[in-house]
Amino acid sequence: MVKTVTQKISFTDKEQIVKLFGRNDEILRLLEKEFNITVIGRGTDVALKGKTTDVLKAKKFIGKLLMLSKNIDVLTRDDILFALNRNKVGSEFEESLKDGIDVAGGNLFPYGAGKKHIVPKNPAQKKYVEAIKENEIVFSIGPAGTGKTYLAMAMATHHLITKKTDRVILVRPAVEAGEKLGFLPGDLQEKINPYLRPLYDALYEMLEVERLHQYLQRNIIEIAPLAYMRGRTFNDSFIVLDEAQNSTTEQMKMFLTRLGFGSKVIVTGDITQIDLPGSTASGLIEVQHILKDIKGIEFVYFTEKDVVRHKLVQEIIRAYEKRKNNKNKEE
Repeated sequence: MVKTVTQKISFTDKEQIVKLFGRNDEILRLLEKEFNITVIGRGTDVALKGKTTDVLKAKKFIGKLLMLSKNIDVLTRDDILFALNRNKVGSEFEESLKDGIDVAGGNLFPYGAGKKHIVPKNPAQKKYVEAIKENEIVFSIGPAGTGKTYLAMAMATHHLITKKTDRVILVRPAVEAGEKLGFLPGDLQEKINPYLRPLYDALYEMLEVERLHQYLQRNIIEIAPLAYMRGRTFNDSFIVLDEAQNSTTEQMKMFLTRLGFGSKVIVTGDITQIDLPGSTASGLIEVQHILKDIKGIEFVYFTEKDVVRHKLVQEIIRAYEKRKNNKNKEE
């Protein structure tokens, strides 16, 4: 017969429990499944029941969640799943948790609607945020789901709200990936809007709707296709070029030379997801060799290990990389 033990965790009030576990039992059920224990909540106490080793692991993990929750209003299911995934690889979770809280300082992005504190979730994201703080131009290269665009948008929003910049310019190439623009319905703006939609989605998550609409109407925040940047210069602006792997060499040069005084430029992209015609070179690939030794410009690289979406996303990226490597060997 397996001996079971019960360990009690006492919280200061019910609000602390809600902040950690949410208002339903979904997160508690996740912990039960992960650690093979039973979790019972009574008032401001939570009891963990199960095998000694399982209960102690769960108790230690909840302690880590308490640290994480200091800079997040309410932990979501995705936050818990991410933390569980990181916890399995040992000290990496400890370091990412510590780095995230240190970077945020509890007050980095205090004005967001749903996410009042955006915390870098691993060492690569911490390095990325630090690079943005310290350099005029930062290139962020890596697979989808690593937070490249999201953190760039968060830093842009932070600079705008805290009056470190006067404008935010968000740019994407409008590349014909599978469909010709001419055959899409609507006028030119309606044709290109689908390419820019992800940028709007991120802004709606970070800013109150009314404030965002004011910024957009007054062109304090501008979202535009890359082709619209030609001939312009941006002073005191925070400029983000997203999906830069779909820019040509000429477009990349044109975009980077838009940089004016008091501005920052962030360029993000995934060089494994290029939608340019086969004979066209990607500006994001070439720029790594051209600008790598210039002071004030930094390149930050992410891998599938830095993915902060569902753990299956990591597996999908690895599977495609494996297939690509095998094909290269055969050739």
